[in-house]
Amino acid sequence: MLTIQQIREEKERVVVGLQKKRIANAEQLLDEVLRCDAERRQIQKQHDDVLSESNRVAKSIGQLMQTGQKEEAEKAKAQAKQLKEEAQRLGEALREAERRLQQLLATIPNVPHESVPEGASAEDNEIVEQKGEIPVLPENALPHWELIVKYDIIDFETGSKVTGSGFPFYKGKGAKLQRALLNFFLDRAVEAGYTEVQPPVLVNEASAFGTGQLPDKDGQMYYIERDKLYVIPTAEVPITNMYRDMILNEDQLPIKHVGYTPCFRREAGTWGADVRGLNRLHQFDKVEIVQIRKPEESYEALEEMRRYVQSLLEALELPYRVVKLCGGDMSFTSALTYDMEVFAAGQKKWLEVSSVSNFESYQAARMMLRYRTENKKTELLHTLNGSALAFPRIVAALLENNQTPEGIRIPKALQPYTGFDIIN
Repeated sequence: MLTIQQIREEKERVVVGLQKKRIANAEQLLDEVLRCDAERRQIQKQHDDVLSESNRVAKSIGQLMQTGQKEEAEKAKAQAKQLKEEAQRLGEALREAERRLQQLLATIPNVPHESVPEGASAEDNEIVEQKGEIPVLPENALPHWELIVKYDIIDFETGSKVTGSGFPFYKGKGAKLQRALLNFFLDRAVEAGYTEVQPPVLVNEASAFGTGQLPDKDGQMYYIERDKLYVIPTAEVPITNMYRDMILNEDQLPIKHVGYTPCFRREAGTWGADVRGLNRLHQFDKVEIVQIRKPEESYEALEEMRRYVQSLLEALELPYRVVKLCGGDMSFTSALTYDMEVFAAGQKKWLEVSSVSNFESYQAARMMLRYRTENKKTELLHTLNGSALAFPRIVAALLENNQTPEGIRIPKALQPYTGFDIIN
């Protein structure tokens, strides 16, 4: 969440940034925020003045009684009662003004970094680099949704019967491939200095708000009404919220966590090739990396995370490209995002398999996540996360790119984890 201080002191920069994110009424929105803030500060001053006067009158009552001025003391008591009632009224008005201000601030997206390209949609994203050779497959090459049937490794039909569309069963070598990816990704992250955590897959409203899923993605998350809990769309939510409402010391930084969870998203589509097979699911597995850094370190950390995810794709022998998202294609909470896309030769298309993002202080402001500096002041931290990696489209590309007449070849880096070198 943007702080009111940011909006007061950097209004012009915030307006330009929000316009880059295609917020058409950015200036009017910020003017409304500043109006609410001015109203809140006016009520705060009135409240403080009444409290000060109430304290002065209360002290005078005893003095009047001691000097025998009972009539004046009774008048002072009546005045103190009125002031107390006025303070209560103003206190309620102040809480309501604060609620309105916070509610309005929660609807404003993060400001993009100055390097974020202009643009309205994915067509305007900037390709930063591309690596790996695009496989040349024979004429009869199959997309993964046909390969999984041919080798009987993933079952969408049974998943649809048991749960619904977008909830597949993984079977035999398909299940072992999932487990292999899980252990491979976790082991690599731990080797890179991340501490592994196994978080819950249900979070409360405060956690969903803290990382920006609420109110922006309310309709995209599964919600358990009876328990007032949300099923997580990504491990980012519980892992980052481990540090909600905390003030960290500098010697606790940087924080680097990795965690595996299943992820659940209601947004999965049902039409066209873009959502066929593993391209988009309601439930999928993902390993997530999260960093919490001092502000001056966060963009160096973002590049470090990007290089790390690239190293995973290279180990899996997948051709990939790095894409910097334009303003109109960025998430609500992100200041800068790189997408990693792999080429799936059976479909002849690029598939997004990871997003690595710097949220700067946006999530930290929502979570009140701060650190104590050397001079004992408290400042907001910066939060970052990235998919490292999401399984479904990785599996789709592995199956399509490595199909041979004998079966589907397993990359060498995964073979110690699968226990086999081919699916046939």
